[in-house]
Amino acid sequence: MTTKEHTYNETDTLSVTTLRMLAADTVEKANSGHPGMPLGAAPMAYTLWRHQLRHNPKDPKWFDRDRFVLSAGHGSSLLYGLLHLCGYGVKLDDLKNFRQWGSITPGHPEYGVTTGVETTTGPLGQGIANAVGFALAEHLLASKYNKPGHEIINHYTYSIAGDGCMMEGLSHEAASLAGHLKLSKLILLYDDNGITIEGKTGLAFSENVPARFAAYGWNTLTVADGNSPAEIDKAVSAARKSDRPTLISVKTHIGHGTPKQDTASAHGEPLGAQAMAEARKHYNWPAETFHIPAEVRKNFDAVAAEGAALQQDWNKRMEAYKAAYPAEYAELSARIEGKLPENLAKVMPDFTGAAAMATRDSSGKVINALAEAIPAFCGGSADLAPSNKTAITKYPERVLHFGIREHAMGAIVNALALHGGFVPFGATFLVFSDYMRPAVRLAALMQSHSIFVFTHDSIGVGEDGPTHQPIEHLAALRAIPELTVLRPADAVETAAAWEAAIVNKAPVCLALSRQKLPPVDTKNDVRAGTLKGAYTAVDCDGTPQIILIGTGSETQLACAAAKELQKEGIKARAVSMPSMELFAKQPAAYRDCVLPPQVKKRIAIEAGCSMCWHKWVGSEGGTLCVDKFGASAPDKTVFEKYGFTVANTVAKAKELLK
Repeated sequence: MTTKEHTYNETDTLSVTTLRMLAADTVEKANSGHPGMPLGAAPMAYTLWRHQLRHNPKDPKWFDRDRFVLSAGHGSSLLYGLLHLCGYGVKLDDLKNFRQWGSITPGHPEYGVTTGVETTTGPLGQGIANAVGFALAEHLLASKYNKPGHEIINHYTYSIAGDGCMMEGLSHEAASLAGHLKLSKLILLYDDNGITIEGKTGLAFSENVPARFAAYGWNTLTVADGNSPAEIDKAVSAARKSDRPTLISVKTHIGHGTPKQDTASAHGEPLGAQAMAEARKHYNWPAETFHIPAEVRKNFDAVAAEGAALQQDWNKRMEAYKAAYPAEYAELSARIEGKLPENLAKVMPDFTGAAAMATRDSSGKVINALAEAIPAFCGGSADLAPSNKTAITKYPERVLHFGIREHAMGAIVNALALHGGFVPFGATFLVFSDYMRPAVRLAALMQSHSIFVFTHDSIGVGEDGPTHQPIEHLAALRAIPELTVLRPADAVETAAAWEAAIVNKAPVCLALSRQKLPPVDTKNDVRAGTLKGAYTAVDCDGTPQIILIGTGSETQLACAAAKELQKEGIKARAVSMPSMELFAKQPAAYRDCVLPPQVKKRIAIEAGCSMCWHKWVGSEGGTLCVDKFGASAPDKTVFEKYGFTVANTVAKAKELLK
């Protein structure tokens, strides 16, 4: 953990071997895992964690620490060995419990499960994009808060990625953006071992990876001997001097030191007793499993003291910064602590009595109000800001131009949220949520405070036709566990949806309309109802005979149809349900008040597929949804042809009541 050149010695060599054998023993004990990558990449991982990475195991959340991302997440046993030796709370028993029920050492690194893991990785390439997001976070904070003589934000992001990561399209998207932004504090070590599950990479992959990254605008370096920590260290030190992100291509041998070296069989299965015995012979290693020599323990014990000294120095510099720049210090401290305005509703635009407005337009107004109230609030679009209405007009420096890179955008938003100091969002059309679904899914798994803004939310897109009209997308997003989806019906609901997205500090998707929507005609508290996920918009006297449930643009239809049914003497209730997930979390008494269990006749009305609605309408209910692709025509025509009219809704309700 120093910029001074380190002279590598026998202790370093012994430490690398310890990491290799710990990883192999960990996989062997579990009878499951990936030993090959750790055996080959241990020298570079050791070099980073022992001599380059600025971190403090005693305070894993120290804000100015360097970030490390294992993009090749299948090599998790290597990371767990490092966390154990460095003192992050991963015990030897945890290594022995690798991949087992309740373990803090799962098959792939998981944020929030294992202390010291910065982000969940495993889906290949995801970690590279996360690393770009971490580096972007550092760059944005340093640009805003650093002052001459006060570089209080000054950390690097390191990542180890493999051949699989390099093949994934996500790595192309993210690396291209990193090169464009000149994220000089991003250093990516490429574990170039030439092997994938099916065999040698030459079966499907023959490009010159350093040349590709050079074309992106990266600095590129090569280490011919991946078993030389000294050469790796020299390359990392050189990378730190570059004004561009750096790719270090490190030639390694998967399954190094075993009979399976340089073969696909070393990748994703335990080595087996015979191969383990030969590996021990190769490394002159004792038969004792999980063996850690005393001098290796002592070597790693120094990490905590060095890290504590680095953090103590930073704390002193922060005190000097506080004295010199008290306003900036206060703002930065609030961002680090994740503080939000005490009454967020007060900063929202007042849409009471507003005219008909597309929810993407009302969202745009909310975005600018939030930017005024929350310095940490930032975000951007996948080249669709004019359509998504996501421009932050007063603070252009907080607008993130992701380019047409939806998947990278999602992963970068996740990393900004995980880094700390940001409340980030990314935006595109709802139909293109497909392009970023893996990142959205990981946001839900990590419970990162990631906000995804999806506009053009239905067949209301109109003339662009079925390629741009989302049908299955709302259901697909709602199927992701622990993800909150909100589809507001008007401007007031939109403001409340954004409030929920900010306050809940968990991943949220907002589905917003292209077309103008009138205010929900109700006497009830729309904001409060939205925050609870659903509320009664139009009611009748006594117990309703039928309940019409709408979301987004179809809430208006549910309300109009309920009123028409009431004119015909049918007791009908209209419910707005902007969020199934928020509603499901309410007490049973509230849910039963909105949707009385005794009222079995219910119709869900939504311009999307019906598969997620049966929970709410029950066996005696029905749906007015879209279970086929859209069509190219003006939006009013498409809605009419697909049956989204008051007359058809009333007819369906009467049919259900027979």
